[in-house]
Amino acid sequence: MTTPTLKIAVGGFGAIGKAVAAALDAGIPGMELVAVSARDTTKAQAYMAQSFSRAYEILPLENLAERADVVVECCPAHLLDIIARPTLEAGKTLIVISVGALLSNEHLVGIATENDGRILVPSGAILGLDAVQAAAQGTIESVKMVTRKPPLGLKGAPAIEKMGLDLDTVTEPVKCYQGTAHDAIEGFPANLNVAVALGLAGIGTKLTQLEVWADPTVKRNTHTITVVSDSANLTLKIENIPSDDNPKTGRITPLSVISTLKRLTAPLVVGA
Repeated sequence: MTTPTLKIAVGGFGAIGKAVAAALDAGIPGMELVAVSARDTTKAQAYMAQSFSRAYEILPLENLAERADVVVECCPAHLLDIIARPTLEAGKTLIVISVGALLSNEHLVGIATENDGRILVPSGAILGLDAVQAAAQGTIESVKMVTRKPPLGLKGAPAIEKMGLDLDTVTEPVKCYQGTAHDAIEGFPANLNVAVALGLAGIGTKLTQLEVWADPTVKRNTHTITVVSDSANLTLKIENIPSDDNPKTGRITPLSVISTLKRLTAPLVVGA
């Protein structure tokens, strides 16, 4: 029996969206790129003409689900509801990059439940979420993440602007935040999707402790995670290479989305 080809749409055509769309254009078995959404249609068309095998339809975010079985969200966080609501109301699958925005859009889970839609959260820039989820089936006593980023990677964060910290003049590590993952995302909306993903996998974002450092001694976005539970104690360290196009995003993030897509049709899935 032949499995139907999944139609994929990519919402957002920045560093992550372009990489995901390019992988689909190059060919992923059982999948077909059918549409993208871009803020600048002219630039997106020019990019596809130069880099892709063919031109793909460019649609508004809210119309992507009309063409696709699976919609990949690669947008600024404040646009999540615009792309997610119609996708989930249509009973389609939504892959979410702006994980932090789920905290202010909890209604999306209800919409997915009512319409047989699905919200998938890739591991993104963090490893070990499957192990954390496994530990959560028992009792987790504590989860803590310490994030260290090159100062440039924190530019534009509301919390940094509120501090009045001049990131261009930072010469030694500066602690910019200490508290819960739940409270941090408002101050670092473009930086801490990984902390929210960790919270959702484990004991919740309100109990997941977090430190954020602007650290000129590191060249990579670095996350150190410690989990204490009744089944295992986990210590995880990730050093993500920043994207050339966007230092706030790790190169591994679009690769994680591509991996998630492949798992949808793969005959063998590891780490489920």
